[in-house]
Amino acid sequence: MIAKTTIDQVYETARLEEVIGDFVQLKKSGSNFKGLSPFSDERTPSFMVSPVKQIWKDFSSGKGGNVVAFLMEHEHFTYPEAIKYLAKKYNIEVEETEQSSEQKEQANERESMYLVSEFAQKHFKEMLWDTELGKAIGLTYFKERGFTDETIKKFELGYCLDQWDGFTKAALDKSYKLEYLQKTGLTIVKEDPNNPNGARKFDRFKGRVMFPIHSLSGRVLGFGGRILTNDKKAAKYLNSPESDIYHKSKVLYGIYYAKQAIAKEDNCYLVEGYTDVIQFAQRGIQNVVSSSGTALTPEQIRLINRLTKNITVLFDGDAAGLRASLRGIDLILEQGMNVRVCTFPEGEDPDSFAKNNELEDVMSYLNDNAKDFIQFKASLLVKEADNDPIKRADTVRDIVNSIAKIPDRIKKEIYIQECANIMNVSEAVLFNTLAQIDKKGQANIRKEQKEEQKAFEVVRKDVAPEAVDVQYVLERKIIESLMLYGDQKEEFEDLVLKENDAGDLVLEPESLEIKVYEKIYLDLQEDEIELANEDFRNMYYKLIEALNQEKEFSINTFVNSLDQEMANQISTILMDEEKYTLHNWESKDIFPKRKEVGIAQLVSETILTLRCFLIKKRMGALQQTTEDTTKDNREALEEIMNYIQLNKLLNQKLNRVLS
Repeated sequence: MIAKTTIDQVYETARLEEVIGDFVQLKKSGSNFKGLSPFSDERTPSFMVSPVKQIWKDFSSGKGGNVVAFLMEHEHFTYPEAIKYLAKKYNIEVEETEQSSEQKEQANERESMYLVSEFAQKHFKEMLWDTELGKAIGLTYFKERGFTDETIKKFELGYCLDQWDGFTKAALDKSYKLEYLQKTGLTIVKEDPNNPNGARKFDRFKGRVMFPIHSLSGRVLGFGGRILTNDKKAAKYLNSPESDIYHKSKVLYGIYYAKQAIAKEDNCYLVEGYTDVIQFAQRGIQNVVSSSGTALTPEQIRLINRLTKNITVLFDGDAAGLRASLRGIDLILEQGMNVRVCTFPEGEDPDSFAKNNELEDVMSYLNDNAKDFIQFKASLLVKEADNDPIKRADTVRDIVNSIAKIPDRIKKEIYIQECANIMNVSEAVLFNTLAQIDKKGQANIRKEQKEEQKAFEVVRKDVAPEAVDVQYVLERKIIESLMLYGDQKEEFEDLVLKENDAGDLVLEPESLEIKVYEKIYLDLQEDEIELANEDFRNMYYKLIEALNQEKEFSINTFVNSLDQEMANQISTILMDEEKYTLHNWESKDIFPKRKEVGIAQLVSETILTLRCFLIKKRMGALQQTTEDTTKDNREALEEIMNYIQLNKLLNQKLNRVLS
């Protein structure tokens, strides 16, 4: 177990905006930061980070919490993993206490797979640097590719010895379970025909140089392995199979090393292979990632979209599948991103070009030759069309189809104008074609929705607008006030019933200087009011206890002391104020929210309004009782009259006049 002193130090040191900034591109928005949700596909930023409160809230998915909660949600870390990740980031030494055997057994399956993958990465690295075969074969290959020792170590490259089960034996000797070696795809298990009760075990990557594939946070998810022999039956590159921790369609090679540079440069270079990424990084261009030889997917594009809106796709000069690769450009456009394309001279690829040219020359080439996707697609397709008018018409239609995928209308219009200039076609014709494509797309969407509706035989009914739950809003406001102002001392002015010289009861002002939480607690106690919402009630008592015990209340410390569910609820309240701002306040019996209102008045009005609401609620229940003519309702009527008087006094306190 991690010692409490370490955990406390991590919480005190970690800065939420810095940690989340490693995964999401954040932009300043008032006192907060805003970015695209890392948990859903969205084009309008709804992910909020509060540096002051050290909490985050994702309005698209409803998730929220503190810095540890983010890592647990985003990276699927366990609590100890998240603490260790933060400790490593902020150079904090992790002090651990001895784990019991029961605690060791509680490590879940995903964590076991991560541990096996991390062991494999270290093993392959040791084989590369510490064995004669590794140096002679693996290290020689990397050196021939032009990689320096520093680069090889940075990307944690390795080598799997050309033995049937060398790695598997090493892992089993270290007590790693065969089950997880098999699930991560590092070991292949087959039945042994000579031994029905046994099984044969093989290293998947035997005789290959190894490229570890990392997550955005740096965890090893899987591997790419390149064979070094001329065996025509074996694949040149071999990737880890799909597993619980490795999904090819959601991973980009090099993203861990490139994320900060991508955000800083506000552009991402997208290449095809592992060595393209490594060679570019070694040359000094860090904002580069690879789809690892697989077709580009929407998930991979969204991964980049968290860091930048701009992608520059780099193609080999003689790429055979250049035409097919255009599909990837359309996918990028669909995500609302800006895409440019750059091809290298014939016979060159990003790896060789970066290796054979200085940084200044590489950057100059990229800047001079990166074309807008319209220019690139037009030049490529026009060559294919030659002088054939039918093919030329198809080319124009193909380009307009790509433009139709762009969600932004202004961008669509600009690209149509550009296409008209390049292809020498009137804008009117292109706009008509675009309108037809859009109309057809909308028709298809409606058709799909209809079919879906038919399939489930759902009869749609008009849904009445959701009524405002006044009590919920007021109780929520009490929790918010306790969180934001609970430990502040304020001067509260109250109206107290007193007898004047004539013997009449009148309301006279009386001042009292106490802390906000004391005011709220005493007022609710006086009327024996319990918060109706169970979640708010639990938060209320935890807050009162914390405020009463701590000399200096800290929102961050308090949130960190809560379980994940309650921490999420608290962060929702603090980051989601506008959602619960009502209109037409007086008709709802809720105080108006005014910027000039001070804390004392805000708190007093919240409590008084809740009391008025509960009185009216009680009066309504009593009035129903009086409608029953079979009962003696004198007591109920008397109680109603008392409540009317009390309600009148409370409304006087609120400076209201009953109609």
